[in-house]
Amino acid sequence: MDEVRVAAIASLAPLEQLDADPFVVDTRSQHAMCARWAADQGYVVTRQLFFYGLRSDHFGLWSDIDAGQVDLFVAPNRRVLERALSSVAEFTAECARRGVRLETVGADEPTYTPAMKAEVHRRLSMPTAGYDGT
Repeated sequence: MDEVRVAAIASLAPLEQLDADPFVVDTRSQHAMCARWAADQGYVVTRQLFFYGLRSDHFGLWSDIDAGQVDLFVAPNRRVLERALSSVAEFTAECARRGVRLETVGADEPTYTPAMKAEVHRRLSMPTAGYDGT
């Protein structure tokens, strides 16, 4: 059987929203959730996508699908999709039209402690200083 290739969708949110909504800021955790889901299904994540308010017809969504490099999309949950895309309904319709599956993990979002928020803040605020997030 051929390997099912997954594009994991994460939403972009400004660091200023970390205290109010840490999960939508923490793209690493969003992608990790999608990777765990894919592994549990026997699939492999081949693309990590980062979007905010992207239109459903944007080339960036479909280039890997059109090139045969991705078989389905997954996002952590509907809330992330609503931030990542300008219209989840239009994107869902376009997926259906193209015959591409769209899945959501549906797992609970992590509960962020102050230490976890601080780690996300460090990782996102220091990329130009050579910090690699570890």
